[in-house]
Amino acid sequence: MAPELSSNWKKLQATLKQESQASAERKRKAIPTERQQNSIAKRRRLEGNTTKTSIDIPRSATKKRKMGVGASLESPEPSSKADEAPSASLALWAEDNDISAKDLADAYGGGLKDTTIKGNKADKINGGLSKDVEIGKYVGIDCEMVGVGGEEDRSVLARVSIVNFHGTQVYDSFVKPKEFVTDWRTHVSGVSPKHMATAREFEMVQEDVAAILEERVLVGHAVKNDLGVLLLSHPKKDVRDTSRFSGFRKYSAGKVPSLKKLAKELLGVEIQGGEHSSIEDARAAMLLFRRHKSAFDVEHAQRFPVHASGSSKSKPKKKKKNKR
Repeated sequence: MAPELSSNWKKLQATLKQESQASAERKRKAIPTERQQNSIAKRRRLEGNTTKTSIDIPRSATKKRKMGVGASLESPEPSSKADEAPSASLALWAEDNDISAKDLADAYGGGLKDTTIKGNKADKINGGLSKDVEIGKYVGIDCEMVGVGGEEDRSVLARVSIVNFHGTQVYDSFVKPKEFVTDWRTHVSGVSPKHMATAREFEMVQEDVAAILEERVLVGHAVKNDLGVLLLSHPKKDVRDTSRFSGFRKYSAGKVPSLKKLAKELLGVEIQGGEHSSIEDARAAMLLFRRHKSAFDVEHAQRFPVHASGSSKSKPKKKKKNKR
């Protein structure tokens, strides 16, 4: 029996070896040679079915894909959480502590919250004037408006926020409109009827804001609109408007750039993703001004040359309402 078993074993081994060689040969034939690959590619080109190609671009150019500049022909991969942009609050905190926004995002894997940073003073929504905050020379402002007047859809003040040079909240208040609101614009303004229960009267807010702006440089985006709904004026020489700065016009083909676009392009900061936050928008404008302060100063000096005798600043004045 032993010789027969040995013979059968040898036959089985030979059979398995043949099958293994045959399988390997089939796999080898299934993989096209370089010549075959070239032929296939040529045939596809003739048929108009070219394979997808991509263009190598530097890492710094990836942000321009949406504009079609230096973009890959393939669809970009979805961004990871580590690529998410920080808020204006965290960007200001990071800059004050010599930390780049990118490093901040990398450190927290994109899970960025204002409360992530210990010692970062929390905002007090509708807190009015912050008593323990040093205001300083520069203040950033932003207002939220709601619609009144039916078909006219005029805008009136519903919230105002002011921050100092470091982005710390100086003032924040909801404001009771004097007219019937026809459009709360909540999806944009972030203001709704529920906020009116604790909102301040317009005259009170106007007086508070005027006192803060007195003898200070006002920073904001489209400041004219904010002052308009506050029924206040401010000396032009004491205004730094990010919407009017010539250095930013190139980001919108010479037109007035949006604050959201400037924050994204220049700061890597996300704002206005849904309901607006007037505090965050004021911080974004202040951060833009801080990053480019020297250029702002040069342009301002050209527009408002200082005379040898010097010039005095005038306090913000309330606008007179037109009598009808």
